[in-house]
Amino acid sequence: MINSKEILETIRMIQDECLDIRTTTMGISLLDCGDTDIDKSCQKIYDKICKKAEHLVSTGEQIEKEYGIPII
Repeated sequence: MINSKEILETIRMIQDECLDIRTTTMGISLLDCGDTDIDKSCQKIYDKICKKAEHLVSTGEQIEKEYGIPII
């Protein structure tokens, strides 16, 4: 559970130290992208990443607005 000291420390970091977020990540399993044809495998990987990450930027922007911490 988050306590008031941690909340105040986070506020201080945002105000005094210009706290920001430098990366956002997502875990994607590529186990189902295997194929005996390397070109097909690469295409499956590309398609899966594009599909899973299609809302990554907008989700990051939403989180940035909600918490007031810039993602740069």
